[in-house]
Amino acid sequence: MTPPRTPQIPVVVLAGFLGSGKTTLLNHLLRNRAGTRIGVIVNDFGAIEIDAMTVSGQVGSTVSLGNGCLCCAVDASELDTFLETLTRPSARLDVIVIEASGLAEPQELVRMLLASDNPHILYGGLVEVVDAAEFGRTRQRHPEIDRHLAVADLVVLNKTDRVGEAERERLRAVVAELSGPAAVISAVHGRIDPEFLFDPALRPDHEDKVRQLTFEDLLREEAPDGHEGHDDHLHASYESVDFTSDIPMDPRRFMEFLDSRPDGLYRIKGFADFGAGDRDNTYALHAVGRFLRFVPRPWARGEQRLTQLVMIGAGIDAAALSAGLAACRADGGERADAADVERAMWGVLRYVQEQAPEPEVFDAHETADPREAAAEA
Repeated sequence: MTPPRTPQIPVVVLAGFLGSGKTTLLNHLLRNRAGTRIGVIVNDFGAIEIDAMTVSGQVGSTVSLGNGCLCCAVDASELDTFLETLTRPSARLDVIVIEASGLAEPQELVRMLLASDNPHILYGGLVEVVDAAEFGRTRQRHPEIDRHLAVADLVVLNKTDRVGEAERERLRAVVAELSGPAAVISAVHGRIDPEFLFDPALRPDHEDKVRQLTFEDLLREEAPDGHEGHDDHLHASYESVDFTSDIPMDPRRFMEFLDSRPDGLYRIKGFADFGAGDRDNTYALHAVGRFLRFVPRPWARGEQRLTQLVMIGAGIDAAALSAGLAACRADGGERADAADVERAMWGVLRYVQEQAPEPEVFDAHETADPREAAAEA
């Protein structure tokens, strides 16, 4: 079960110190995006190679990466301006990834996103990339890495092929202690499953029966032993747990479950039915790390009233999560005290965010080319 796409675009912050492998991970996402249109914001001033394109010190510029993806090189002060550009309907993006400078304070970028007035974006999490082989020396030179790990939603322990098994396990333990509830996954050459960060596009990237061969196609065909296509079973680094119930959820129990969600549970997405708590609406749920939002939506005529959730994490107990959610189902909700149900719903309503407004309508003569749209900004 994959919930319908929200009109808001998730924005993922990709951080990590110089040499940790952020750009390699980003290139991997672009090569294995499964038709998803990605907007990239590069908060850096050096030369960075993204697929076949090179952006060299082009602060305040936008280039097309092909395949419907865009890249912007920006100063932090320009972040809101470029988010406005990338969230225009003409760009038709599904997710935005901000690659932070190796010396940036990632929590400042997160604060800017959470404080943004842009109604078309949704916080997609802070991903901190760590170089396993250089972690000790990096920590000596940049002790602030402890602070960065403490606010991360997901930690990618990269370059694990450069350390032995015992050292790898020791590093995982140290990083897990520093990052608290964040999910920690190991990677080689930045290869993680893109589904950990964003959902595959529900529509095909091409609408015509005939299309031009893309860099993505070539990379997949030329990859030796199919590595780029499956990346040594990347899905083994995390687990996905589905939950469906035709019994409404008790809002108080459900919020207790969410408040105590276990370490390593990175994402929760889907829809919750609160029955007597709100008979008019289903609640879209979006959780990344400790971030949580509900968006109410009226039930469609004839729509089956279900709670449908997907949980994604690393090192999680799938059976315990399923049992915990099953225990959140309402018992005798029809006979529950109305005032008590209303009080319980306040726990949900604290995290409610209104739906983003409908996309603006463009003149029929206006171009849909995202590069031209960027030039107008």
